[in-house]
Amino acid sequence: MRSGETRLAIDWGAASTTAVLAWPDGTWQPLRFGAEPALSSAVFLSEDGRIVTGQPAWQAAVTRPERFIPAPRRSIEQQLPVACGEMEELDLVAATLRQVAEHASSVAGGEVADVRLVVPAGWGPRRRTWFRHAAHRAGLPQPRLVEAPVAVANHLLATGVQLPVGSYVVVCDVGAGAEVSVLRRGPAGFEILSTLADPIAGGSAVDDALTSALTGGDVSGSVSDGSRWALLASVRAAKHALAEHPAVTVPLPDGPAVVVNGTMLEQATRPVAERIAHLTVEAIAAADLQPADVAGLYVVGGMAATPAVEKALTEGVGVAPTVLPDPALAAARGAADAGAASIESETEAVESPVPPVRRAVAIAVPGFASLGLVAQFLLTPEWNGGFLHRWALLNWGELAMAAVFALIAALGAGTVIASALAARTSGEPMSPAAQVGTGILASASLGVAVAGLYAVVGSVYIGQEVAPFLRWTLLPITPVVLIAAVMAVVAARQWRTPHGGWSQLLAFPTLSVVTAAVGMALIQYSLTAARWPELVLWIDAAGRLGGLLLGIGVVTAVVSTPLLRLILAAPLAVITAAIVSRPASGILGVIYAAAVAVWWIRQVWTRIIHPARPPVRTP
Repeated sequence: MRSGETRLAIDWGAASTTAVLAWPDGTWQPLRFGAEPALSSAVFLSEDGRIVTGQPAWQAAVTRPERFIPAPRRSIEQQLPVACGEMEELDLVAATLRQVAEHASSVAGGEVADVRLVVPAGWGPRRRTWFRHAAHRAGLPQPRLVEAPVAVANHLLATGVQLPVGSYVVVCDVGAGAEVSVLRRGPAGFEILSTLADPIAGGSAVDDALTSALTGGDVSGSVSDGSRWALLASVRAAKHALAEHPAVTVPLPDGPAVVVNGTMLEQATRPVAERIAHLTVEAIAAADLQPADVAGLYVVGGMAATPAVEKALTEGVGVAPTVLPDPALAAARGAADAGAASIESETEAVESPVPPVRRAVAIAVPGFASLGLVAQFLLTPEWNGGFLHRWALLNWGELAMAAVFALIAALGAGTVIASALAARTSGEPMSPAAQVGTGILASASLGVAVAGLYAVVGSVYIGQEVAPFLRWTLLPITPVVLIAAVMAVVAARQWRTPHGGWSQLLAFPTLSVVTAAVGMALIQYSLTAARWPELVLWIDAAGRLGGLLLGIGVVTAVVSTPLLRLILAAPLAVITAAIVSRPASGILGVIYAAAVAVWWIRQVWTRIIHPARPPVRTP
């Protein structure tokens, strides 16, 4: 958050759009559009080419229904037919965003430069880029995208809800559709473990069911039937009015007015509420959790306060839900960092937790392996030449692997470094995305620095030029450093947090490190040990065993399926064992460095670019 600036957060939903202005002193103000707290996301294309937004779009739909688009978000990146022409959906969305921005400028007394846009957790890079383009077309400054469940979770912290590091929360966002997300609070912020979305498990389905009950049949009708939109608008108004009145009257286009009461609304809502509860159970299971594991179930969105939803969640999930005050504004408030002062004080009070055993092992094992290999490299050179001119035959592959292991250890500590940096940063707190991105870059820089230190120390200790040492320490780790930079960009731009969190993503397979490190150590021993006649056979056997282990380490890094590991390990291990020799030692080190790079590429591809989880379900 940039200190001293007014912030505008916009939550553009399928049915309605809400927005919040947050001031530098921590206060906030919801934007009202006329007498309404939300702006309808519907748009209408007038004959002169203007795009009408909000409630006037619904009013115009009665006379020219073929020019009316009730939910532009439902068909992203398509050309939507409107009357006799076509209008790109980007322009339709930009019109709504432009109206919100203009209204915010009038309230704030000037243009707001700090804009945040709430996006569903299930949106990937393509949709997020599309949304940025819509904001640019609307004339907004470069926005910051905030995932809806993360925004809600931050809003919980800002309002004083106690969520310890390591706890799990469920955010059920029920608007026109439903999106349920399971989050874990980590030292660097909230991680999304699973997300399930269902566009027909929300207010739109309730509107359709209630309309059908009033008319006694299917009212989907034709788009050219303007009375359909007039009836739907009346039903929506009646649904909101029933929150304060026991019954309301709804005019029908082709008949007398009918009375709608709470019982009718409850009957229309019950199937949708049960669908939401089932979606929540599936989301918790997708995160490999049980309902008893979650610290809280929080409901936000336009339908959050519906009694049927609360009842269905309590009975179906087994956890009593908590409906946040002003549930329709919760995501926008969290995105705007409203109440940032309370978040800042809590962030400063939270110390970097001790990493769990698995993470500690992922850091310590490659770290000790790196130190062991570089020590053996320095202490066991094969010296040649006379007293005045001595030169050493070195196992460059061992030095390369020591540098690779140093980088692996540093990257494994990426989230620990991120939390340490956040805890020691004075002034405004870092966002979770900035923390993770900074931590990854810092850990990669640390790994490069250690590799460079190995080169300098080796050059001074051995007494040879530093160039080959730098070549064998820095070049093998360059691909991994570049991939780490990509990961940092991904985290900083707030794409989806990978399943299991960044800590799990950065943890390199320990088995691969152990087998490869032991293998290279045995190879170096076989190349430099005193070859007494009675020990030659055992020394050679140690070298071949080292080649076998190094080959197994390569396969373990590249392949994750156990059966496939068994199939590939045998031939590759035999090949690496067969080529063990002084000239091939560098090749073996490069092979392992390449395997490590392949592992990181696979992590980026399968866990970030095309993740199998968290799942997003659409009917």
